[in-house]
This record gives sequence, structure tokens and C-alpha cells, in this order.
Amino acid sequence: MTYMDDTVYYPQDEMHTALVLVTSGCSYNKCAFCSMYKDVQYCQVPFPDMEMQLRSGYAYTEKVFLTGADPMSIGFDRMKRLLDLIHRHLPTCACVASYASIRNISAYSVAELSILHDAGLRLLYIGFETGRDDILELMNKGHTVSEAIEQAKKLNEAKIPFNSVVMYGIAGKGESVANAAATAKMINRFVTNRVITMNLTIFYGTELNKRVERGEFVPASGNERLLEIRTLLENLEPGQPMVFDTTHPTNLIKIKGTLPQDKKRLLNEIDRYGCPADLFEKDIQ
Repeated sequence: MTYMDDTVYYPQDEMHTALVLVTSGCSYNKCAFCSMYKDVQYCQVPFPDMEMQLRSGYAYTEKVFLTGADPMSIGFDRMKRLLDLIHRHLPTCACVASYASIRNISAYSVAELSILHDAGLRLLYIGFETGRDDILELMNKGHTVSEAIEQAKKLNEAKIPFNSVVMYGIAGKGESVANAAATAKMINRFVTNRVITMNLTIFYGTELNKRVERGEFVPASGNERLLEIRTLLENLEPGQPMVFDTTHPTNLIKIKGTLPQDKKRLLNEIDRYGCPADLFEKDIQ
């Protein structure tokens, strides 16, 4: 099948995790900034093919990462069946992780999510991107801030841990501080294991790239983006320990720690990279 030749994407923390291909392409595929699946037709991998992947896996596998843009798009019945297959073929697997979107999580009830948690779904990576509705609409993300908070709280109720992926620079020039404050305000409304930051990259051929060429979107400078990281960190007030992680390869600065106890150290590390008062006086590339 052609999907077996697809480029496989996974979080850097899952570099050494066993992978199972669940979907090909993206069930949404409309985000203005994304080029990952533009030329890939969405489809769900048939169960015989997924089972073949599991049969060839290491019997003592402790963790599995489901690949595809959003494996949660396969729906509750298929996801439960898949988790049961994983448990059957990899009985020592204690954690199944996956990418997920706000749009597709909304199709599950709390009861269904709780069942999936009990069946082994123990970690999701979710692209929240920003806490501003105007920027979500600009980037055609397909969800609103209130929907994001609602689905995050639903996952909290179902006891499924998740990592929140946010993107700095996404609001464009002059909007970094406001975007960071709004994003922190959103995240403070729910419990998340980790906040993972990514630096907006303008990929050729995307709708965002066309807007830049037309002068409709002006990217934030490196200085603004660094200030955005700092502002986000300053405004995060987690109710329980949460990791703040900027170690993704796209980031301007690589820092990582647990909030709230490491906040001062992380802020100092940012300040050593570029003092806040000087952020708009020099360009950090």
C-alpha cells in the first residue's frame, strides 16, 4: 500500500518508541502554516496491516506511539479495537501515545475517553498553537479557544494526560506579547503534563507563505519571538507541576524545567540569552 511509503512524523520524545502507523495524511489538512500532508490523501490503515506491524514488534515493548496526523480520527470503536490489539500482541506495553487534534477529541465523550485510558491510551500530543481566536481563525486551525479549553478539561476528567503544543511567532509582527499572554491564560484553565513550544516556520507552498509573499502577514522578528517565550513563561501559573519545554529543534533557545519551581531559573536562562530591555534593539536569528 502507498501509505507504507509515507514520511513518518513523531515527537522528539518518542524517538526511541515503537511506532504503529494508524492513518495516512491528515483528516483536516487545512491549517495555513502546515505543509506536512498537503499532497497526501487521508486514509485509515486497515486492521490487518496494523496487526501485521504489531506482530513484527518486540514482545517486551513498553510504549507505542501511534503515527499519522491524527490517529484519534479513526473513532472510538476502532481506537478501542486497536488498543486491545496492542495489548494482545505487546502485553508489556504500559503506555500508548498519539498525536491528537481538538477537532477530533470533540467526537469522543468523557466516558469513551475513560475507557480508552483504561485500555492503555496514556498520552496525547495536542496542537493548541495559540490562545487567541483571531489567530486561530487566521491560521484556519479549525477550533476556537473555548473549544480547546472544553476538550482539555474533558481529557482531565477522563484522566488522559496530554502535552500542549503552542507556536510562538504565529501572531506575526508586533503581536508576540499579547499572543503569549492569551496563550498562557488559556493553558492556566486546564491541567497539562507539558507545554511544548515551537517556533513558527514559513514553509514554501503553504497558504501562510502566500500571505507573506503578498505582504498580508509579516513574521515577528527573532527578538519578538524570544520575548514571546519569556512572556508565556512569566504568565503560566499551573495548578500542579508542569514541564515547560523549548527543546524542539525549531526553537530559538533550548530550555526545559518544571513549573512552578523552575520558573525563576528558566527566566534567568532566557535573560542570559538576551536581556529583556534589549530584545528589540538587536535581531536574534
